[in-house]
Amino acid sequence: MTVTAPEGGRLRAERLRKLNALREQGVNPYPYSFKRTHYAQELHTKYESLPANTETEDVVSICGRVLNERNTWLFVDVFDESGKIQLFCHKESLPAAELEKLRLMDKGDFIGATGTIRRTKAGELSIRVTSYEVLGKSLLPLPLSWDGFTDVEARYRQRHVDMIINPSVRETLKKRSLAIRTMREFLDDRGYYEIETPVLQVEAGGADARPFITHHNALDIGLYMRIATELHLKRLIIGGFEKVYEIGRIFRNEGISTKHNPEFTMMELYCAYGDYLELMDFAEEMILHIVEKVCGGPKVNYQGTEIDFTRPWRRVTMRDAVLEATGVDADTLATMDDARAVAKKLGIELKHEETPGEVINTLFEEKVEATFIQPTFLIDYPVEISPLTKRHRTKKGLVERFELFMFGREHANGYSELSDPLDQRARLEDQARRKEQGNEEAQPLDLDFIEAMEYGMPPTMGIGIGIDRLVMLLTDSASIRDVIAFPTMKPIPRQDRPATEE
Repeated sequence: MTVTAPEGGRLRAERLRKLNALREQGVNPYPYSFKRTHYAQELHTKYESLPANTETEDVVSICGRVLNERNTWLFVDVFDESGKIQLFCHKESLPAAELEKLRLMDKGDFIGATGTIRRTKAGELSIRVTSYEVLGKSLLPLPLSWDGFTDVEARYRQRHVDMIINPSVRETLKKRSLAIRTMREFLDDRGYYEIETPVLQVEAGGADARPFITHHNALDIGLYMRIATELHLKRLIIGGFEKVYEIGRIFRNEGISTKHNPEFTMMELYCAYGDYLELMDFAEEMILHIVEKVCGGPKVNYQGTEIDFTRPWRRVTMRDAVLEATGVDADTLATMDDARAVAKKLGIELKHEETPGEVINTLFEEKVEATFIQPTFLIDYPVEISPLTKRHRTKKGLVERFELFMFGREHANGYSELSDPLDQRARLEDQARRKEQGNEEAQPLDLDFIEAMEYGMPPTMGIGIGIDRLVMLLTDSASIRDVIAFPTMKPIPRQDRPATEE
């Protein structure tokens, strides 16, 4: 069987030639498995004290990707998930035919090797290879050098290559995995049940966001991809669960930036009989636990700034935060005329704001949010921007809600959940009115959810935490795309590289 290359692609054509040559010698360049005895890092740890210029009779088998070779394949650097190990391919331990066949390999190929452990005169731990197998022939060349793949857009588009060339990308994703696993363990240990809720929904509620729309052919109905898990998780509370959570993908049809990706990961939890004061304590404890597990302590360095997660965290009302930064007292804005005048004076352009409370929130976002560097809970929001939240027990016009800010960004949103079905209906009816008037991020009137609430809902606390933004802090990643394995990208035209087999 011979594989031929298309027009052009000299380097790929040469690799195809080598592929054909291997097959002609009876080698299957894409075998089914290989029995490994050790990872690279295990060998470095086990033989840490082995002196230079020393050989052992210990036989090991490793496998991984070839990323460098020297002296015409005498020395070969192989990388597995744990790190690098050097192969020593010498004529004293490999037949001449095997050495010739080795030269049919390329950087980027996968290899499995068996041999004895030695440390070179230069102090490099190595394997004197006595046999090897080709485990996967690569047809496309990798960038020529370690720093030869620095174009940011190209790295996001070819994430697989980015992971091969830049080990830090894999380390970031490993820390992400550890953070999520730690969060799950924390919640599971405290009696929470993780329960999956629908991704495709008849109504996209639970947040102020524009949804993605799709169509179900068999049912012939329009569906939305979820913008939150909130309304279904609350149904579980109504149904008798007292502690539930879900870590899952959320989809919002919004812009792309260093802080936003159309699909992202959110953890939402709901606990019966608690309120937002208890929830802030719980969030502090959980996030600090994750930080210490992933980063080894309560402090992280993010983009040159030290973020200290040591408890307790600052708590400030929206009124006080805006007053301190702008001199505007929310309690004095009795009418929209008052609010518009203040916004104009501060140079803030209003959009969908209809009430003084909404204007105060805009003032915070424009003038204050970026100044919250250390972990800070902003508490007691206007009722107009919190349609799913219980009214404040002592402060008229406000709700028992907080958002957690770090490094000038929102990382969590939590509140004492609204459990009055009549109040909930009135607020969602107002949201539906706004949606009809052109506010695409307003929430719909979900009658199924209202009906569920009418069966009775206990006092409940609930929070949503953005996993991606949290991982950005833990890994010192400047962009949300850095912590997502395959971020959303606009496709670009590309030319296929077909190959024919004869």
